[in-house]
Amino acid sequence: MAAGKTVVVLGGGVGGLTAANTLRELLGPEHRIILVERRPGHLFAPSLLWLMVGDRRREQLTRDLAGMLRRGVELVQAEVAAIDPERRIVVAGDRELAYDALVVALGAELAPAAMPGYTDIAHNFFDLDGAARLADALAAFPGGRVVVAVSALPYKCPAAPYEAALLIEAALRRRGVRDRSEVAVFTPEPQPMPVAGPVLGGAVTQLLADRRIALHTSRPLATIDAARRELVFGDGTREPFDLLAAVPPHRAPEVVRRSPLANESGWIPVDPRTLRTRYADTYAIGDVTTITLANGKPLPRAGVFAHGEAIAVAHQIASSLGSGKPRTFDGKGYCWVELGGGRAAFAEGDFYATPAPAIRLRTPNVMWHVGKVLFERSWMGRGLERIIATAALRSGAKAMRIEAPL
Repeated sequence: MAAGKTVVVLGGGVGGLTAANTLRELLGPEHRIILVERRPGHLFAPSLLWLMVGDRRREQLTRDLAGMLRRGVELVQAEVAAIDPERRIVVAGDRELAYDALVVALGAELAPAAMPGYTDIAHNFFDLDGAARLADALAAFPGGRVVVAVSALPYKCPAAPYEAALLIEAALRRRGVRDRSEVAVFTPEPQPMPVAGPVLGGAVTQLLADRRIALHTSRPLATIDAARRELVFGDGTREPFDLLAAVPPHRAPEVVRRSPLANESGWIPVDPRTLRTRYADTYAIGDVTTITLANGKPLPRAGVFAHGEAIAVAHQIASSLGSGKPRTFDGKGYCWVELGGGRAAFAEGDFYATPAPAIRLRTPNVMWHVGKVLFERSWMGRGLERIIATAALRSGAKAMRIEAPL
């Protein structure tokens, strides 16, 4: 492509924000970088679980999106109404935006109404309002059966339901009602985080067992009976609850499902290394994509992958415009598993390894929790605060490379 081109980025989450800022850093001012996002604020989703148990306030999880963009990135606050990769046009609100390169980072859409009974009684801790309401419910909870349920597959952040159960259990202990409470997890998956293999799944299972959290696997949910406060499973069996925290169904955004980019399931298939779609100069990153790994399972939907994919795509686009060398995405990722009480475990590895992902779980300790706090501050902070916090996180990670006995 020649000079003076336009790159449009759809979505202001982790992937879209990173892609737009990296492109602006790599490209000269003759090139336009346009970010389209319907919401004015950026949500730091990893901290929703802390909000859920009262360890954060709502205002700590959001920042003005415009203030997080590099100077020279144009922000269009509008709903994406249509994507036409053949004509290279995006409709955003009442505007048509022509592009030379496109990055689709619209994420996954939460669809709680797709599970019958969900909106009547379940607490949605994947949502800012839902996590805040769950914090209020837990603060007033007198004791009873708390259930964390995965309502459908796929969902983003594979550790989230298990981390939620661990944090809820710790919150109940903190309030002195654990001895008259039960915590249980129900999932359609055969084990926790099955994409990472049986060893990691077994390690997470043990973390739950150590805290007397009952894990029920291979239990696909059919409906929620709000009147009777029961989960109803596909085989007709029922399980009672007093308080329900549930992962809502996820789906690709409607504008993506209607576009020629999507496959039959509604997600966008991409090349695992380049993130290219079947259309020239059109890329997709993050939760809106589908990538099949060597073990036949999909790459998890998580912010760490959206971030890495965004950097790779930005370098590929910049290289095509004569700035630097192209990069590819290596499939490496990590996540924290918060246990409560100021302790966390840390999982990391190569999801593109063959014949299966190679993932390690680091021993739970205080330093991994501190690492996540620093990561939160580095992402939401500004200037020198971000640099200092990121450096501290890297130093802490090097110092704490102690592997769990798996």
